[in-house]
Amino acid sequence: MKKHLGAGLAMLVLSAALAGCAGGSGTAPAASTPAATTAAPATSSPAPSATSSAPAAAGVDLMIASSSLGDIVVDAKGMSLYYYTKDVKDSGTSTCTGGCLTAWPPLLTTSDEPKVEGVTGTVGTIPTPEGAKQVTLNGMPLYYFAKDTKAGDILGQGVNEVWYLADPAGEMITAAAK
Repeated sequence: MKKHLGAGLAMLVLSAALAGCAGGSGTAPAASTPAATTAAPATSSPAPSATSSAPAAAGVDLMIASSSLGDIVVDAKGMSLYYYTKDVKDSGTSTCTGGCLTAWPPLLTTSDEPKVEGVTGTVGTIPTPEGAKQVTLNGMPLYYFAKDTKAGDILGQGVNEVWYLADPAGEMITAAAK
């Protein structure tokens, strides 16, 4: 019984964190909460491994890939990258904190000047509260989506009308995923 209560409490906390992160403008289906819990470890690894394996992938942090919405920005492993509309351009900070980072891990790098291939927007970094470097495109922080588990997934597109893919010029793609 204690085990069930703990799991239920954990799901409730995660749901609250995701709702706060989403900005409350929409709701995620209840079925998405367990998936986010199980998908987070799988997607938490792309951010750190992309950072550590980016030098092995010719030093590229950002590149482009084709999707049903046109060309999008991805990391060295082909994982889609997103903007959060609640972030403020050129503020030097991310507004996605706490539980939000579980569902939307940041794209991290070890380089002061992230390497790009095909991306024409302005690339930079901002410091995270932990002292890491989060990659930015046109002054906006970039994030992964925990439910994107393989290259080419764009499941985060339009989530709660605040998460959108980035195009190679650094513009936000606001079209609905097909």
